[in-house]
Amino acid sequence: MSEIPERDRPRERLIRMGAKALTTRDLIAVIVGRGMRGRDVLVIASEVGEVFKKQKHEATIEDLVAVPGIGKAKACELLAGFELSRRFGDPNEGLRVSHPEEVLLLPDVVGIRHRQQEHFLAITLNGAGEVIRARTLTIGLLNASQVHPREAFADAITDRAAAVVFVHNHPSGSLEPSGPDLAITRQLVEAGELLGIQVLDHLIVSKKGHRSLKQAGVL
Repeated sequence: MSEIPERDRPRERLIRMGAKALTTRDLIAVIVGRGMRGRDVLVIASEVGEVFKKQKHEATIEDLVAVPGIGKAKACELLAGFELSRRFGDPNEGLRVSHPEEVLLLPDVVGIRHRQQEHFLAITLNGAGEVIRARTLTIGLLNASQVHPREAFADAITDRAAAVVFVHNHPSGSLEPSGPDLAITRQLVEAGELLGIQVLDHLIVSKKGHRSLKQAGVL
């Protein structure tokens, strides 16, 4: 970094030109701050960028500290910054859903089809059928994902949502709803009726396709 003129260093460029003028590598370099002996901060930033590119929102502290020059404290700062960016820049926000199965096209839903752990998502919608947020409620072990209606509707209430679609994946590839799947769906529908938030559907997805529990007559 010492070889780069001061005015062209990432932090100085950010101050002078704004964050939008910086590359992803340079933005990461601003957070990392400095390199280590034999490893320039830009080199470290590039490797951190590769971690996020590969893992996206699944990146962990362990993934980041594996990059030479990144300690736990800096890994926490990076993950916090990445999560804030994700929350304030939700790619699903504002997308219109005219049919519950259209949520299958949302990035968050596409991303769980091939997961080896069961992910349970809630997609909140406003009165116009537009997506407010897509959130992961639980990440379970294989076929054991536990969801409580209280947690399932907490964010929907905060969002002032008119409706919600639930989605979870089956790592086994099977699209058949299990006994617990059917039980939690009925509980969620009942809770939604009490709260005035309509449960439009509960979708099971896997690498083989999807199954609508509404079409199956559970809702």
